Amino acid sequence: MSVDELGGLSVSTTPERGDAARNRALLLDAARRLVAERGPDAVTMDEIATAAGVGKGTLFRRFGSRAGLMMVLLDEDEQASQRAFLFGPGPLGPDAPPLDRLLAFGRERLRFVQTHQALLSDAARDPQMRYGAPAMVLRTHVRVLLEAARTTGDLDVQADALIALLDPDYVHHQLVDRNETLESLGDKWESLALKLCGR
Repeated sequence: MSVDELGGLSVSTTPERGDAARNRALLLDAARRLVAERGPDAVTMDEIATAAGVGKGTLFRRFGSRAGLMMVLLDEDEQASQRAFLFGPGPLGPDAPPLDRLLAFGRERLRFVQTHQALLSDAARDPQMRYGAPAMVLRTHVRVLLEAARTTGDLDVQADALIALLDPDYVHHQLVDRNETLESLGDKWESLALKLCGR
């Protein structure tokens, strides 16, 4: 089963011309680098095109808009994350025990949320994105791991409680306003997961 079948954002399977694929990679690399350096709100389309060494028109033809480019950037990283926890090695992937996977997933997702906080926060303001297929993949994954770890009680509520700790605005607030760290937030995830699993 592919990542797309499990709920990733749709991706075209039409093969790209060599120059189009090269330009796309250059633009995404430049956008990813600039967003990592300054945050998505501080990066312009002109800057991305210049950093990629392509014309601004190429950028707009390829992605349609700034929002379109940012969503493709987020989608690619989401799919890589999904592949890691669905098919990758342990402790995140399927060859590890369910509880180990659950604990690793929380810490890995917190890192992902910190890296993509602004984009995830923007996406979460749209109900179709907040509760869309990628979000459901994450929730289903957590629920399946809870069940496999022989958790008792309402698995839906428990999965929702854990997923709430990964909300981008919550994570940002904890890191910026409450002086938490990724390590301490990971410890809180682990504490709740262990309690839910009766450990």
